[in-house]
Amino acid sequence: MKRKSILTTLSLALLAVAQVYAQGSASKSVYNYTEAFNPIFYSSNGNTYRSASGKPGQAYWQNAADYTIKVQLDDKSDRISGTVSIKYTNNSPDALNYIWLQLDQNLFNEHSRGQATIPLEDSRYGSADSDFDGGFKLAAVQFGDGTTAKYEVVDTRMRVELPKTLAANGGTQDLQIDFSFTVPEYGADRTGILSTKNGKIYAIAQWYPRVCVYDDILGWNTEPYTGPGEFYLEYGTYAIEITAPANHIVVAGGELQNPEEVWTKDQLARYKQAFQSDKTVMIRSAAEVTSSASRPKKNSLTWKYKLANAHDFAWASSPAFIIDGAKINKPSGQTGLALSAYPAESNGNNAWERSTEYTKASIEYYSKKWLEYPYPVAVNVAANVGGMEYPGLSFCGFQAKAGSLWGVTDHEFGHNWFPMIVGSNERLHAWMDEGFNSFINELSTQEFNKGEYDKKIGNRNSMARAFAVPSLEPIMSSPQNMKERNIGILAYYKPAYGLRLLRDEIIGADRFDRAFRAYVAAWAFKHPTPDDFFRTMENETGENLAWFWRGWFKNNWALDQAVRSVDYEALDPKNGAIITIENLQKLPMPVVIEATTESGQKIRKKLPVEIWQRNTSWRFKLKSTEKISKVVIDPDQVYPDINPDNNIWPRN
Repeated sequence: MKRKSILTTLSLALLAVAQVYAQGSASKSVYNYTEAFNPIFYSSNGNTYRSASGKPGQAYWQNAADYTIKVQLDDKSDRISGTVSIKYTNNSPDALNYIWLQLDQNLFNEHSRGQATIPLEDSRYGSADSDFDGGFKLAAVQFGDGTTAKYEVVDTRMRVELPKTLAANGGTQDLQIDFSFTVPEYGADRTGILSTKNGKIYAIAQWYPRVCVYDDILGWNTEPYTGPGEFYLEYGTYAIEITAPANHIVVAGGELQNPEEVWTKDQLARYKQAFQSDKTVMIRSAAEVTSSASRPKKNSLTWKYKLANAHDFAWASSPAFIIDGAKINKPSGQTGLALSAYPAESNGNNAWERSTEYTKASIEYYSKKWLEYPYPVAVNVAANVGGMEYPGLSFCGFQAKAGSLWGVTDHEFGHNWFPMIVGSNERLHAWMDEGFNSFINELSTQEFNKGEYDKKIGNRNSMARAFAVPSLEPIMSSPQNMKERNIGILAYYKPAYGLRLLRDEIIGADRFDRAFRAYVAAWAFKHPTPDDFFRTMENETGENLAWFWRGWFKNNWALDQAVRSVDYEALDPKNGAIITIENLQKLPMPVVIEATTESGQKIRKKLPVEIWQRNTSWRFKLKSTEKISKVVIDPDQVYPDINPDNNIWPRN
């Protein structure tokens, strides 16, 4: 999901926290080392499903859902209609008597819980048109043998009663649903319709009934869709047929099965060329968009796509698309196709004509760094959706350009690793996809085109006070349980900052990256929980990090380290300096000290977090032979200290 600008939120947060800490931290510490380092962090032990090491256990299981979908797009009524056939496999040890499905389009019903909970002030969730009353219309719900199914729709969920108990350990059930819905113009910034001078762009997502996850954590995961929380879905294969007007081009996050039937002769040749080219190949130019000869002379065309190892599928359709593409190179030697679809309004002036370049670079970097990209295509679509991700396809704002377009493209395609490959429950744990993704985006941006869009952060500590606003919810809150204005901080920026802190300052880049890769590999195409991530990082690095998870993720604890005093052993500077530091707030962290001597020599010392395991203050000796003129805690300003003023001795 798009990283919304949170400058206003940060400004307000900084003002609020500045008032709290305006007088400096209280001289009395509120730090409690027995609470911070309490050895009991995990609420449950490892088991056969989920190992204590953080990996899937020997008896780990997850269910599967395979989809065959045939739909039609009516661009006169903005309506989608068709049939979804689902083959559901119950790999769990439990027999099932019913199945729950998600009906996310029901969010746009005027009576939905999501519409009822949208605040009066500006919100990205729901439809921009207050008079729009959408949602699924279900014409028929049947089992594979043609018998009618008994079902009940409850807001954005549907419960289907099974004709007989679905057997554990591999039982299957076929289900067929005829459905239709009207596409909202602005659908919660995840789906919608953009009007351009050459026709409408349909960004189609959350467009078919999808099976809810049944897992070993909650059983059926039926959290209603109200907008903020995104998705948690089962993996499977997709066979999709989309019938649209012949003047449309339909792009999707899957492999096109019938290119000869839907491209013109010239476009087909360029399309094939793009698979072999590291440079962007124009498949349908801006000039061709307005030429009737650029599309087959028919009333409609059916585009056929396939995708495997995915837990969702999205597509887009428009007569206005400029199309270009290039080859994606994967570490194994296999290749894929980066494709961009955008209108004339998005073309030129360092804008969407570079989209394929950005998409290709992003996918190739993450494939080398973390795990090889599994999908045959990566399609970037210009839409009125500011930024939203699906397997193999992203929607990005059609007005984005330069660094803004790189940022949103890189972010949305980064989501193919979190949560498309690593399938965490983002409806409950947004930080496990948005935060992880924001973290890896920082690294890719540093690398892209020799840092073309890398904004050097001179003072990472500058966001510390915003992260420590007392009224902020903990990171480990569900997005439905956060104020909307806080989602940017809590789902994106604060967890990303924490992971960068863990990587660069606490563990070390090489050890962290190795552990992070192990987490991705272990949970690829599976469903990890927060504990699985925490346990993996601890087992792989050999570090007990409960103090970090507890303070930064589970609680909204603040950090305030201070220099209390500087003395000399036996009152003689030649014997070395005795420095006393203290931890004034609830969050412990390692301490980096830099002392400057009278002659200008700088001496650095790093103290491990373990100094705070049984102390609220700490005295240590600094080897020096002359007077100390200045002592600074965190000289590089990378730790989230809320009160840098008391980090300096002598105090101003």
